[in-house]
Parts: sequence; C-alpha cells; structure tokens
Amino acid sequence: MALIDLFDIKKQYDVKLLLDNIDFHLNEGERVAIVGPNGCGKSTLMKIALGTEEPTEGKRVVNASVQIEMLAQQPKFDASLTVRNAILNELTELREAQEEHARLSAKVAEDFENAKLLAEFEKITAFLDHHNAWNLDDKIERVLQEFKLKPYEDRLVISLSGGEQRRVALASLILKKPDVLLLDEPTNHLDVYMVEFLEEILLKEKFTLLFISHDRHFIDTIATRVVEVDNQQLVSYKGGYRDYLEQKEARMHALAKAHENLLRLLKQEEEWLGKSVRAREKRNQGRKARVFKLREEAKKNPTLIRKMQVELEREKRSWKGEKGLSKRKMLFEVEHLRYTIADKLLIEDFSTRILQRDKIAIVGINGAGKSTLLKLLLGRLKPDSGIIKKGDFSIGYFDQHREMLNDEHTLIETFCPNGGDHVNVQGKHMHVFAYLKSFLFPEEYLTKKVGQLSGGEKNRVALALLFTKEVECLILDEPTNDLDIQTITILEEKLIAFPGAVLFVSHDRYFIDKIASKLIIFKGNGVVEESYQSYTEYLEIEKEIKEIQRMEKEIVSFSNKKQEIGSSKEKKKPTKLSYKDQRDLDSLPKEIETLEAKIDELNACLGDPSCYQEKGLAKLSEELAEVEKLYEEKSERYLELLEMEEELSK
Repeated sequence: MALIDLFDIKKQYDVKLLLDNIDFHLNEGERVAIVGPNGCGKSTLMKIALGTEEPTEGKRVVNASVQIEMLAQQPKFDASLTVRNAILNELTELREAQEEHARLSAKVAEDFENAKLLAEFEKITAFLDHHNAWNLDDKIERVLQEFKLKPYEDRLVISLSGGEQRRVALASLILKKPDVLLLDEPTNHLDVYMVEFLEEILLKEKFTLLFISHDRHFIDTIATRVVEVDNQQLVSYKGGYRDYLEQKEARMHALAKAHENLLRLLKQEEEWLGKSVRAREKRNQGRKARVFKLREEAKKNPTLIRKMQVELEREKRSWKGEKGLSKRKMLFEVEHLRYTIADKLLIEDFSTRILQRDKIAIVGINGAGKSTLLKLLLGRLKPDSGIIKKGDFSIGYFDQHREMLNDEHTLIETFCPNGGDHVNVQGKHMHVFAYLKSFLFPEEYLTKKVGQLSGGEKNRVALALLFTKEVECLILDEPTNDLDIQTITILEEKLIAFPGAVLFVSHDRYFIDKIASKLIIFKGNGVVEESYQSYTEYLEIEKEIKEIQRMEKEIVSFSNKKQEIGSSKEKKKPTKLSYKDQRDLDSLPKEIETLEAKIDELNACLGDPSCYQEKGLAKLSEELAEVEKLYEEKSERYLELLEMEEELSK
C-alpha cells in the first residue's frame, strides 16, 4: 500500500531546475535511501514528500490519516524541558493510548459481549501494536543509554550541544514510530555503536523510512530500495548500496549497448539523408527531424555513460593500497602516553609507532579522546606523561572547522595565492579548473568567495587544497562530514594513491574498511588498543565477545541459583511465611490500590492544561515516574509473595 504518492513533480528555483516531471511512490514497509551529489535535489524531494515544500508543478497524494514525521537538522525544544521530559513530551499520544487501553480492558472484562466496546478495544490495541508501545518505559531507558543521553536526562535539553539535541530528537522519533519516518543524515553526530543501535531498532520495529545518508554501510544495512537523483530524474534500484552499485553497472552496460545501436541507426539515416533526393520531399520531413534528434541523443549518451563509468570505477578501486612494503621511514614514536582533561582520563599508557605509508583509522565511542590524540601528535596539546618522538617531515592537517580557509578569498585566490592559474598536485602541474573539476566544481565557481559556499562545498575545497600541499603525512579529523557519496569516493581514491602516511578519525565504517590497514581503537576510560583487522571484522568479533560474556554471566547466575536451591532444599522446609512476609502480603493490596489511584490522578492532571500549568509539567512528570516505579516494585513483591504462599501450601 502506497503511503506517499508524488505525480509529475517539477521543482524549479529561479533558473535552476532540480526535479523534472518525476514520479515517486513510498509503500508501507519500504526503507528508501535517496542518493546523489550535494545540490541535486535530495532534501527538496524529501520536503515535498513531507508536504513542507510545494512543487512548481505536479501533485502530492497522501491520506490525511498517515502520520509523517521528519528529523530536523536543527530541532527546536521547549526551553523549560529536561532531556527525559522532552522525549516524554513527544510520546503523549502513546501514553494516552496506554491509559485508554487499560480503561477499556477493565470495561471489556465486565461486559465482554458489548460489540461497540470490543471494537474500540481492538482499535486501540491495533494502534499500540502498530507503534509497539507496550513497554515504553523500558524503551526510553534503553534509548537514553544507547544514545549516551542518560547522564543528561535531568538537564535542560537546550543546554546540550547541537549534535546531542539531534540525538534527543531522533530518540523521540524512533520511540514515537510514526507511519512514515523521514531522516536527513541520521548518522551525523552518532558514533558507530549508536549507529548499530539505530540500525537494530529500525529493522526490528519495521519502520517505513525515507532517508538521505552518505553512510554507505548504513544504506547497505537498512535500505530496501535506493533512489538516485540523476540529471533532474529519479532512477530506482532494488536493495542496499552494493545492490545499487551492481544494478547501476548493469544499467551502464545497457546504455552503452543502446548507444551502439543508436549509432548504427544514425549511420543508416545519415546515409539516407545525404544521398537520397527523396529526403528533400515534404512528406519525409518527419524522418529528417528524427535524424536530427538521433544526433542530439548520440551526443548526450557518451557523457552520461562516461560519468557512470567514472563513479563505478572509483568504488571498485583497490581497498588497501600497497602491500609488502620495504623498510619505511619512522614518522611518530609514541611511548607510554597519558592524557587527562578536567579529571577525565582519555589516554593511559599508550604506545605505538607510525611509519611512512601507514593508513590508520582512529575509531571508538564519542568523547573518548580520538581528536585529542591527533592534537597531541600535532603538538597542539602536551601529554601529562609519556613521550611523542616526531621525525623530520611535513604534515597536512584537515579539521572539522576548516581553519585553512579564508572566507574572503575566491577559489582561484585560495589555490593560486601568488597569481597564475596552475597548481602542483603530487608532482603534476595542473590547471586549477581541471583540478577543481575532479572535485566536482564547475568553472564558474573559480571566482566565488569561500564564504558563499555551503558546508559541504567548503569541505570539498579544504580537501582539494590539502592534496596540493607537499606533505609526507595527512592528518584528517572527520573528513567525510557534510560530503556526498560522489565526493567521498573521490577522497578515497586520493587517499589510496597518497604515497605518505594517513591518520584519520571517522565513524564511517565503509570508508574506514576501504582506506585503513590499521586501527587505533578508543574504548573509553583511557583504554586505547591497536588492531590490524578491518573495522567491520573488529566490530563483529567485539559483538560476538560481548554475547559470549553475557551468556557466561547467565550460566554463572543459573549455576549459583541452582546451588542456592539445592542448599535450601537440604534445610528444613518452612511451613509458613515469615512475620514480615505475611505482614507485606496483607498490606500490599491496599498500597497497590492507593498507587493505582495516584497514577490515575497524575495522568488526569497531565491531560488537563489548567492542572499541569498550575502544578508544573516537569514536576508532575517526575512524580508520575516515581509513583509508577514504586507501583512496579510493590506489584512484583506481591506476586512473589503469592507464589511463596502457594508453594508452602503444597
């Protein structure tokens, strides 16, 4: 069943045409990735699907009952809300549905033959099933833990960084589970473990998704279909990212074959046009016009085929660079490094050697110290203890703030500060336009000021500039941020071909696997390890080890319980409950009843604006959470005592 239908959509801004008479349909259960170069219209297509952007022409058809939500790039929150309350605030409808379900459940038990009541009960049950909203409290706890928001749950959400606020918004959306979820670069500001959790929940909860991402591993894991925005049109491919590459290659071969057939037909028609007197007859003007049309198609096709060929070739380049290298120059020697910041231990007793032509990825959880290690190697920070020996060599540094760029300079001034129009790129003398074209910049950008460019375009300029420097080592901090897939594949090609050492921080698993021959892994609490596995292999093994450890704990726990049961059997079996247990058994029903009434009272107040405005929404939510927690504890204790009483009566 289609949840979103777009028909004959055209979108134009002034003279720039982004989408030209395209059709798009999103079916229930699909997870569709939109790919294409920056500025091609991906976000525009998503906003048209959401309904916040009007097409120049065409029609959007969406049933009014379909709930569509989008993760904003810069989410906005009520200034008075804490992190936990900001999430709870988005789940009001689900919480109300839970209360309604409990109310109807009690009524149905009393009057199970009431058809109207049963229909209402089935409807609210189906709603909760669809949103999988039965154990919301447990889910909230897990999302807070997995997105590293638990330490901030009582802090005002507006006091968090932009990336942390996006995680709060994302947490709310995946718990809310709308009919259609739209995500624009959802893996930005997430470390690899957060991304794995996001993948798990999106697949497990069977979301219907439309998303934009440059994380090819995420696309490969999540997408059921890839839609490429190409030359104002949409081309659809079944499956994930690797399927997309295979099908695109098949499409390229089909286009090449069709082009050969076109050239044969054109040759025949050209001969007819040149030799035949009848071509001048009025009745043959249509055939003559078709010859001219064939000529235009013959001009366009090779460009399109060549473009696809270049993109695919970049993806298929060797993944690891050179093997079996002879003795290499020492660049860095690190011995027993230790570094703390604000009493937080980031690096403890870490030693390593970095050699010429090493390709090293620095990976791990957010905030563990990855960028700090780069700054220590650059000499911008001093270690608490330990030694960093640096050889005599030059370094090119790329950071997330693009500090090498001047917003007032044009691109030609940036690349040719001393005049002229040529640059030296790793020993090759190139015209600046030819070089920038390889980074997807059109000629008219040469006179544009850096300050006029988008974040992604500035990143492309900074990376292009980096490869014009004569350096023996590149140090890159999150180089793929704000880049589209086409630019990332260009960067990969340059880094694989770079003859010096490359050290980079990244969470992009696909990028890391393609470039790195060694990993430096930050595990938190000062623990830093090294590995020569691929990052994907390392993560899989790490996951398996955690699962084995979990199973071992369960076995030990089960064994201990068995021993306890065995030893308790050896003792004389008690014939009645202890005084305390009996007292609890007698008093708990009344206590549970009182707590149920209190929960109903608090929920009623939370549903009444005049009540919650007077008492304070945050205070009420906190009180409700405490009462619900106490209710759970008392209920569990009561059930446990009932089981004990039943066991003793046997």
